[in-house]
Amino acid sequence: MLHRNIITPVVLCGGSGTRLWPLSRKSFPKQFVPLINGKSLLQLTLERVRPLGPGLMVVTAEAHRFMVADALQTVPGSAQVILEPVARNTAAAMALAALLAEQNGQPEALLLFCPSDHHIPDAAAFARTVEQGVPAAEGGAIVTFGIVPSSPSTAYGYIQHGARRADGAQQVERFIEKPGADHALQLLLSGEVLWNAGIFLCRASTLLRALQQHAPDILASCREALPAPLASTEATGPQYVTPLPGAFAACRSQSIDYAVMEHHANVAVVPYTGAWSDVGSWNAVAELTPADAQSNRIEGQGHAHLSHDTYIHAPHRPVVALGTKNLLIIDTPDALLVAHRDCAEQVKDVVAQLESQQCAQAVIHRKVARPWGWYDSIDLGERFQVKRIGVKPGASLSLQKHHHRAEHWIVVKGTAEVTRGSETFLLSENQSTYIPIGEVHRLRNPGRLELEMIEVQSGSYLGEDDIVRLEDTYGRVTPHPVPTP
Repeated sequence: MLHRNIITPVVLCGGSGTRLWPLSRKSFPKQFVPLINGKSLLQLTLERVRPLGPGLMVVTAEAHRFMVADALQTVPGSAQVILEPVARNTAAAMALAALLAEQNGQPEALLLFCPSDHHIPDAAAFARTVEQGVPAAEGGAIVTFGIVPSSPSTAYGYIQHGARRADGAQQVERFIEKPGADHALQLLLSGEVLWNAGIFLCRASTLLRALQQHAPDILASCREALPAPLASTEATGPQYVTPLPGAFAACRSQSIDYAVMEHHANVAVVPYTGAWSDVGSWNAVAELTPADAQSNRIEGQGHAHLSHDTYIHAPHRPVVALGTKNLLIIDTPDALLVAHRDCAEQVKDVVAQLESQQCAQAVIHRKVARPWGWYDSIDLGERFQVKRIGVKPGASLSLQKHHHRAEHWIVVKGTAEVTRGSETFLLSENQSTYIPIGEVHRLRNPGRLELEMIEVQSGSYLGEDDIVRLEDTYGRVTPHPVPTP
């Protein structure tokens, strides 16, 4: 019987997923991208862990708050969301969750730490494996779940296990960093290793004691950053917990493996034998797509002719591979990646190079998520920009004005409620309006269907920082200097 009332899943929703560029970018990392059957990895993770217990925590970047909120709407029940002001790796993220459990009066609660970007299709098998680790965790161990390896992979770290313990788990002898090809083969042939999936189960108090023993500075920084009470509850939806930015920024950034696991004595492991992928590279994504007779894997509008072992991701337009072999071809509206399959792990290095050259496509998409919906910059000239804008039912943009640009709005789907100066009026499909420079305005969707419109901006300066927000549903009203065109 599953311990439904004592496990609190903690979904670790950090990371930038740069190895899946150009689909995954820092502003919209891979855990939010609808990669599998129209669902994101975060949504699939929430669906998988929600049945394990009534509580749920998510640790994410403050910048991703509204994307996490959207994903949480797809699963029932309450959740606490810890919003990290800056990224400080898994040791700090897990420390915050354990401290919050202590703050909630549940220091002995079992916390199941799960990355948000793994694909585990058999949720029932995963739940049974978690159940096998409960006795060891209740006995004071930190339990990790290792994946039974199917190949001598150099993309994963390894866990070497030892004798079976009285609690049913196996003792962890050591953690092994990502090995070279020869070492990986030796490890696989030994029969004593598992892939390190970064999934952990332990009592909150167990983790806090381990942090105090091995990384007391990280624990102290997180405790200082999370004094009670810091939770903010909105009318509906998750409860948000925001650590103090200054104190949290001072925390050392280190993974939980380096900070605690490699030094802690009482660490146990339970093997997971089901299908698993960390979806950590385009090769891993390709493996999720069935292959044709020539081992090509095609998503969307891809076409392979006289090609072998080629993966094409082409959701938006026809992409043709002719006479190719061992290639990865990833097409997006504003960036294209063509890579040899052997170089999939080096995509992150290319992204770092593009970022150092201040290439915007390294970080942000042409289509940008916003708490109220999205916008897509479809054309840009010296004194104009054209955007498609989608607004969720019931959502509204901030009451704002611009110093350097005027805007023309054309409704193409749904109904828009427009505030322009002192007047408020409705626009239906095929109707339009004009917002002069400096005019106070707001756009709201009063309907039950998504509002879509075309916005044409014109003026001497078109930057996103030329927005003076006067009122905002999402707490973004801040003093804005007037940008200089």
